[in-house]
Amino acid sequence: MIRKIIHIDEEKCNGCGLCAQACHEGAIDMIDGKAKLVRENFCDGFGDCLPNCPTGAITFEEREAPAYDEAAVKEAQARKEEKKMEHIHEGGCPGSRMMQFNNVKAEAEKQIQEAPRLTSRLGQWPCQIKLLPTEAPFFDGAKLLIAADCTAYAYANMHEDFMKGKITLIGCPKLDAVDYTEKLTDIIRNNDIKSVTVVRMEVPCCGGLQRAAENALRNSGKFIPWQIVTISRDGRIIE
Repeated sequence: MIRKIIHIDEEKCNGCGLCAQACHEGAIDMIDGKAKLVRENFCDGFGDCLPNCPTGAITFEEREAPAYDEAAVKEAQARKEEKKMEHIHEGGCPGSRMMQFNNVKAEAEKQIQEAPRLTSRLGQWPCQIKLLPTEAPFFDGAKLLIAADCTAYAYANMHEDFMKGKITLIGCPKLDAVDYTEKLTDIIRNNDIKSVTVVRMEVPCCGGLQRAAENALRNSGKFIPWQIVTISRDGRIIE
């Protein structure tokens, strides 16, 4: 079939690998220091890799190519996630490995005492993805925040920086053991959603939440501004 697909100019490619990291579908690999489109049926034609290329080596072209195979992409993503989870780190799974952060207790207590009393920015109830209806008045004209459970505990200013002015949907694909794609698709498709912000932790299991949101945006058929923000385990914004 003739369809839109990316083209990588090897002459311009500097081998930075940013495009391969940005391609959540896994269509791009780094081979001999150059980015190559190795799985054409994994390329959805959305071009998430384009803005990440510092040399302008990636462009769109229309040519004969196999159709985008979403099922194969999901299967490959699941295998990759399983390998990450099976990889033995010190203390086990990287998402559950014990860590202690260098936050001085006395200084933290002093800041709490001196800080003004904060106001909750939660704009609706319920907020758990699995409990939310797919249609509700608070979705009309809403900016959605799709957040992993742990982010509110790891990132100190979650309410002011991310929840303020948004409708908050929280979940944990690891603990809920569910794919949120279908429900998020229905929410985005059936309501007047203005934007989507996904806030996830750096741990591998949060990849399920990000993929569900990205798939929901794609499946909805709508073009909505969206962004992904990643929080480190010690509470910093790292992406």
